[in-house]
Amino acid sequence: MNPQEETSLIQIKGIRDGLLATFAQAEWELLQASLVSQIDARQSFFQGARLAVDVGTQALGVNELVGMRDRLSDRGVALWAVISESPKTEKTAQLLGLATRISKPRPEETRTPAVENSSDETALFISKTLRSGTRVEYTGTIVILGDVNPGAEVVAGGSVIVWGRVRGMVHAGAQGDASAKICALDLSASQLRIADEVSASLKPQKTPRPEVASLNNEGKLQSEVWNID
Repeated sequence: MNPQEETSLIQIKGIRDGLLATFAQAEWELLQASLVSQIDARQSFFQGARLAVDVGTQALGVNELVGMRDRLSDRGVALWAVISESPKTEKTAQLLGLATRISKPRPEETRTPAVENSSDETALFISKTLRSGTRVEYTGTIVILGDVNPGAEVVAGGSVIVWGRVRGMVHAGAQGDASAKICALDLSASQLRIADEVSASLKPQKTPRPEVASLNNEGKLQSEVWNID
């Protein structure tokens, strides 16, 4: 199965509480294989993610949902919600302690630019504040002229530069680039990630200052003053 076929079977986008995978109508095993294939192809991006799945009219029992949950868990992905039009599937999900309702983002609040042959010189410029529920994903560097509010997510293959405050989640070097950096005028994010390294939540500073986060020689996240003079 090629990447285009996989994407046609399962669409994955960001929501306020993590990621949402929407399944097309197809055989259950084929859908599971497509989902696992997408995750395996981007392990650093999906590692530690919370995933909700919209399975449409699929009537699924305990074995099917437990099997999918276990396959996701093996890859560091937590299944937390199952959305379905089937009463059987909804009841099964509830029995397993999974949510059956989620808050979906408005379509205009999710941006995933498709770019071919990106390079280190390629950058996506965004001239607005990213509100809660917004997810921006790009294969190169992302430059934001505005704030990243709590509940917003930014995922970049390269570095992330924010000319404003960061309160949401920012993941730089999402394809494994350990040299990527995160720069902001106020770096108090709910979570920072560079490549496979994840930070704890950062408390808002009493006196905000420009900072740049990067990985040190030991591969650990560190931050220092961002000299923008």
